[in-house]
Amino acid sequence: QVQVTESGGGLVQPGGSLTLTCVASRRGGWADTMAWFRQAPGTEREFLAGISGLGTSAVYADSPKDRFIISREKDANTIYLQMNNLKPEDTAVYYCAVDHGRYQTVSRESAEFGSWGQGTQVTVSS
Repeated sequence: QVQVTESGGGLVQPGGSLTLTCVASRRGGWADTMAWFRQAPGTEREFLAGISGLGTSAVYADSPKDRFIISREKDANTIYLQMNNLKPEDTAVYYCAVDHGRYQTVSRESAEFGSWGQGTQVTVSS
């Protein structure tokens, strides 16, 4: 069973920054494509950003594309989400997901991701 663990969430003031970390176990072969999603109360889970297993392709949602940066460790199932200029509307539970077997491209569809973490809460408030 693949273990997926997120960390780095917390309470931050508007305009502040946070960096989330996700570590997932591997099944072998290439590192997997991984992504960040988030879900605010009363809303559907939404795709934020994904990065290919090779690290050569990064895909972002239209918003908040200019404020969030995804990156990963080379040849490892460890990814990061650097979040800048946070706004109250960024308050949500942030999830990390693994798309097993995909390593060159990134899908935005949650159904493509077979393993998920428990989520980490990010609250933006003064």
